[in-house]
Amino acid sequence: MMHTLASLVLFLFPLAYSPGPGNLFFAANGARFGFWSTMPLSAGYHVATWLVTVAIGLGFNTALELYPNVFQVLKLAGSIYVFWIAWHLLRAGVLESTETAKSATCRDGFILLILNPKAYVIISLMFTQFLVDTNGSSLPLVILIATIFTANNLLAFSLWTIAGDTLARRFRSDSQAKTLNAFFGTLLAGVGLWILL
Repeated sequence: MMHTLASLVLFLFPLAYSPGPGNLFFAANGARFGFWSTMPLSAGYHVATWLVTVAIGLGFNTALELYPNVFQVLKLAGSIYVFWIAWHLLRAGVLESTETAKSATCRDGFILLILNPKAYVIISLMFTQFLVDTNGSSLPLVILIATIFTANNLLAFSLWTIAGDTLARRFRSDSQAKTLNAFFGTLLAGVGLWILL
């Protein structure tokens, strides 16, 4: 069991900490709204991560395989949702201004994970590698794997949010803020394309 969990952490490390779409999404929100204002978004995202991970570990992915069109709908809806968030970020001006943009909410984070079919694929792959024969109920191991996976993502996304927040502190003028918002808005649009493709 300990060998399996150690292997799981090694497997998750490059996925969670490399500059992928999820990390860039949280870095962009950290840059725009600050670390603490991004925490509701993170809470919603990671509650959904844990729930979806447990569901897939208990066989939900088998049901999804019977309805492959569900993935296409999730892909399109998720992409549109991220484009919508990116559009609001691109329109934002000065970082202190709250009139043109508002921090993403807990609900936004929850929806973002639910509408991300790539997350389903990664989670399914993880379980094919680490949900070993349990000689009985797999529920305890599924819950343990889901908890490690979610906690690891939470730590990684928090670090990227802090990095975005730290970067934004160096961009205080209106023109600098617009440049930074355009940069992160473009990155978020790239995340939307990543989900779509």
